[in-house]
Amino acid sequence: MESDRELLTTGQAAALLACSRQHVVDLCERGALASRTVGSHRRVARADVEALANSSAGTAARRPEQTRSLWLHRAVAGRLARDPEGVLLRAHRNLDRLERTHPTGMSARWLARWRSLLDQGPEAVMRVLAAESAEADELRQNSPFAGVLPDAERLAVLRSARRHGVQPAPSP
Repeated sequence: MESDRELLTTGQAAALLACSRQHVVDLCERGALASRTVGSHRRVARADVEALANSSAGTAARRPEQTRSLWLHRAVAGRLARDPEGVLLRAHRNLDRLERTHPTGMSARWLARWRSLLDQGPEAVMRVLAAESAEADELRQNSPFAGVLPDAERLAVLRSARRHGVQPAPSP
């Protein structure tokens, strides 16, 4: 039997995986990460979290909306390669607005991480835009790149993703 020291809260697991607590809960609910209830709280084994962090299981558990976002952000990376100054300027302006809207909480944390990446320059940003990791998935969910892709290009990327097996967004 595992000792209490080997069990983590979903918040602690999120910190190890560099993702949100909600993403850990989603992984548990989908069965991608085993959990148990201790009292009225969900706990996960440290060994399971570390195995997930060190394997491709984190990318295999990507939800369709995360995969669509990955495809879109890879297209943004292409724009960034062609026009680094313009794309980074737009991202900085969007980030300024988003930080005013979300001054606290998890969104603020991800926006601060984007601020750091933008300050490091286009190469650091491109790595995250195209990365297949839990942290990159979370960053893309808090993206400052709205408006970088023209609508026609954005729709073309989504159509292409669908043709290659990425599920469409659910209807409201």
